[in-house]
Amino acid sequence: MASVTLEGVRKIYHEGGEHVAVAGVNLEVADGEFVVLVGPSGCGKSTTLRMIAGLESISGGTIRIDGRVVNDVPPKLRDIAMVFQSYALYPHMTVRENLGFALKLRNMPRAEIDQRVSAAAATLGLEQYLDRRPRQLSGGQRQRVALGRAIVRQPKVFLFDEPLSNLDAQMRVSMRREIARLHQELGVTMIYVTHDQVEAMTLGDRIVVMEKGHVKQIDTPLNLYRRPKNRFVAGFIGNPAMNFVGGTIAGGGDPRFAAEGGEWEMRLPADVAARVQASRGAAVILGIRPEDVSIATQPGRGLATVTGRLELAESLGNETFVYVRAGAHDLIARAVPQPLPPLGSPIALGLDTDKIHFFEAASGERITSGERDPA
Repeated sequence: MASVTLEGVRKIYHEGGEHVAVAGVNLEVADGEFVVLVGPSGCGKSTTLRMIAGLESISGGTIRIDGRVVNDVPPKLRDIAMVFQSYALYPHMTVRENLGFALKLRNMPRAEIDQRVSAAAATLGLEQYLDRRPRQLSGGQRQRVALGRAIVRQPKVFLFDEPLSNLDAQMRVSMRREIARLHQELGVTMIYVTHDQVEAMTLGDRIVVMEKGHVKQIDTPLNLYRRPKNRFVAGFIGNPAMNFVGGTIAGGGDPRFAAEGGEWEMRLPADVAARVQASRGAAVILGIRPEDVSIATQPGRGLATVTGRLELAESLGNETFVYVRAGAHDLIARAVPQPLPPLGSPIALGLDTDKIHFFEAASGERITSGERDPA
């Protein structure tokens, strides 16, 4: 096991002009930690992983594995194992041969190769498939072989580059559990890249959210959800995404949020008002998650009521996503199944004022002055 440290790591491509793919990433991954890099396509997460692996040269900064600078160390000498999106198995070899091939190249004694292969196969439930070839396996079984090939090497660090992207939804859930179990059993350092926020939230001890080569926030899954540092993180984490409404903090007495367009406004509770006191008259963005928006059948304590037009209702059995047009703004409520009026009818939403976030309109940073810890 080993720690991984990135200090100001950059990657710049010069084909057709200068393009900064990764801009000064600073990250410390503790020994035995599971860290997930997540973000949309082109954010630099896979490039960062490939620089850690040595598959991509760095343009600046320092990478340390177990305290040793590895900037110029070739991949095979970094003591890492990488699992790719494509299984990259040798089609002419059996599962047994695929698992042990890297060890054979190291001239490891046959008895030790057999012991490691057997142990990995038992861990991953592959014993009955050892004499099969990849074409005789399902996608999930092939991915297990790819995992096993990394396990037998007993590296200091495991690197995963979107390993579940080629699997169907049910198999992805199964393999997420498998990877989480492996981390628990092996206790090794793992760095995992994905664009899927569900994978990130369910697997990572900490998550690194990236956008356009920049790290936007590094935090635990719960803190990312409850206390996003900026609008990008708030909108990326959570499904459906957080509701955003532009407006201003108005009112000569008690501050009120006035939505752009002037169709509606809402009174703010004392603690929220204190947080945005310095933003009176300034453009802000209100953010609230769909699960903190309900169908308002009657006024409730801690709820601000907003009336709009019912646009769509998506029933998923255990919950219903309710889409409402309130003035010039769209809001989504994540509600319990219940009777709803016909589409196009007026409907009232209750916004939980204790769960409201405010962001600066210009910078996108969350306004945190005087913020209390979330319940």
